[in-house]
Amino acid sequence: MPEANKEATAAGRYIYAIIPDQGPLTLGPIGLEEAPAYSIGDGQVAAVVSAVKAARIRPQRRNMAAHQEVLKQLLQQVTPLPAAFGLVADDDAAIARILKDNSKVFLEQLKRVEGSVEMGLRMTWDVPNIFEFFVGTHAELRELRDNFFRDGGKLTQDEMITLGSRFERLLDEDRETYTEQVETVLRTCCREIKRNKCRVETEIMNLACLVPRADLERFEQAVQQAAHPFDDNYAFDFNGPWAPHNFVEMDIRL
Repeated sequence: MPEANKEATAAGRYIYAIIPDQGPLTLGPIGLEEAPAYSIGDGQVAAVVSAVKAARIRPQRRNMAAHQEVLKQLLQQVTPLPAAFGLVADDDAAIARILKDNSKVFLEQLKRVEGSVEMGLRMTWDVPNIFEFFVGTHAELRELRDNFFRDGGKLTQDEMITLGSRFERLLDEDRETYTEQVETVLRTCCREIKRNKCRVETEIMNLACLVPRADLERFEQAVQQAAHPFDDNYAFDFNGPWAPHNFVEMDIRL
């Protein structure tokens, strides 16, 4: 164990990530509670941890920031398997048992993401009113709305439900069409693409892309190429690189 952690042997060990074991690694006092982050390895895989006093870690801003900072530093050297926030093992021996029990799974996951990073891509409708935009661009919806308002009265509940259902169907159809269109371009430079759930009505897609580090420039060019056919009513926003959260399937049992 690194010298800086000898006095902390009675504390718990907060787990940040799993990495290939390339020998002892120390990142300095950037972990939770400003403790040094270091690696515990078995010759094949290693866990990056730091000593903590608390058995449970609250999802406070400073704790989450420390967790992300360790992942950020690791990403400069290797592609880590990021652990879920809040995992605390009893001690170094418990970490060694986790590595032994999960070595095969960790090695498979490390091979899956080796040499890659995660990039995020969101596409949205950038319009003042999404329903009115669809009325203006979809004759089917416009005709249905005009027919309901033909007598100048208020819509009945059934009519409101019918109109809302038609709008939602068209919304989903456009999302699927545009997402497939964009993914076709991105597949030229992405190892994997995962669709995350749209969180707001104006969101068209929220993609996580596993991109080889060597292809990051190509990824940016692909995003520009994919955005080219769309006018100013559509907005593209990409971010990263990140540790591959969306492409890691680990179930670490403490």
